Amino acid sequence: MGKLRMAVFASGQGSNFQALADAVRQGKLDGTIELLVCDKPAAPVVERARREGVDTFVFSPKDYPSREAYETEILAELERRGVELVVLAGYMRIVTRVLVEPYYGRMINIHPALLPSFPGMNGIRQALEYGVKVTGVTVHYVDGGMDSGPIIAQRAVEIEDGDTETSLTDRIHAAEQALLPHVAQLIAQGRVSLEGRRVRIRA
Repeated sequence: MGKLRMAVFASGQGSNFQALADAVRQGKLDGTIELLVCDKPAAPVVERARREGVDTFVFSPKDYPSREAYETEILAELERRGVELVVLAGYMRIVTRVLVEPYYGRMINIHPALLPSFPGMNGIRQALEYGVKVTGVTVHYVDGGMDSGPIIAQRAVEIEDGDTETSLTDRIHAAEQALLPHVAQLIAQGRVSLEGRRVRIRA
């Protein structure tokens, strides 16, 4: 089996992009990052990609008439590079059917909460304000809804007395950076299968 050809979509600092790139470099992830897609030209993740020698597709949504218009260009870039797995890693835009349909079952997202609790924006703050004792991170398939796709893997993070949004965010990010490369490697090994909403991981 050849190396898994991946594209990473990100909008911000790029810590999860970096975790994937580090895992590839260290031989812990049998894949290559073929492309970074970023909707914010000034985002730090763009510089991370350049340092890693990863091609970038950087765009400003306001330059396009619709989401579908820029996603059509992105899809062409993905197909040209033979991308097999799309990883949404802090990409702050809803993905439309233009990308979801051709990549369904091959597009994953990481979310900073234990779905189905606290979907959407500010999942860490939502959990803290609600007063739950345990939150965490979820990697799931993307189905076009708001963090509604089939769940692949989750990792729990306990909320401690005295936690602030900043302190909890640090631990959530650490969990994300461990779980996302792990799931990508399971997919690279062909161990993940999707049956309806049930995701099975073979030993």
